[in-house]
Amino acid sequence: MTQPSSSNRIPLFIALVGALMLLGVGALLFVKNPGPSSPSTELASGAADKAVAVAGMTAEQRKATEALVRAYILENPEIITEAIAELQKRDAAKRLTSAGDRLISPFPGAELGNPKGDVTVVEFTDYNCGYCRSSVADVQKLIDNDANVRVVIREVPILSQTSRDAALWALAAAKQGKYKAFHDALFSGARPDAQSIRAAATKAGMDLAAAEKFAASSTANTEVESNIAMMQQIGFGGTPTFIIGDQILEGALGYDALKAAVDKERKL
Repeated sequence: MTQPSSSNRIPLFIALVGALMLLGVGALLFVKNPGPSSPSTELASGAADKAVAVAGMTAEQRKATEALVRAYILENPEIITEAIAELQKRDAAKRLTSAGDRLISPFPGAELGNPKGDVTVVEFTDYNCGYCRSSVADVQKLIDNDANVRVVIREVPILSQTSRDAALWALAAAKQGKYKAFHDALFSGARPDAQSIRAAATKAGMDLAAAEKFAASSTANTEVESNIAMMQQIGFGGTPTFIIGDQILEGALGYDALKAAVDKERKL
């Protein structure tokens, strides 16, 4: 039987080390989220076994290699965190890709800033969300300071029925070309209810009868359901959430974080 050459063992050894390191990442993920073995962990274990068999390594050689890898990880534990971050980044990129172009295609009129901007910021928001309310000024500052930013707002009313009512009226405002005026008026006023929603619509100069009719339409309700489904598909459950390129920023992170993400996307 032909034995693997020394040169062949080098890539196999590297594959084994990589598989063992992935096992380490899988183990850490298991500690954070106990449950059945993950596909990644099982795949790494199988890859390690295969590499050992093909390389013709003895049990003692494998044990020595595992000890070496373990020692390296213990001396450089940050590589586990870096590996997890990279895995999460790649997973997020796949989920964003699955959303396709519809992610950055707004409901007509439901966008802020420059419609032809070179960087698109997608914001998922709920009018009952206090963090969304506090982010309004940050988004406005971003628009004021960068004439090439386009902000697509996606209504995801997940907190209450009044959130949904407000979202449907916001789409009605977009239909009438009054989106920003309504958006700003409602976030700067009282929390959404029948009275505050109509007050914001009046302040925005909307046709109330037409708005009420459109808010009850299948078009408006389908848009809301589509946004919620998109949120679930991408894999987050809170507002505000901002998506800039392949970056997912959850929470009210402030102007500086938004600007940094826009700058990063622009450099790509």
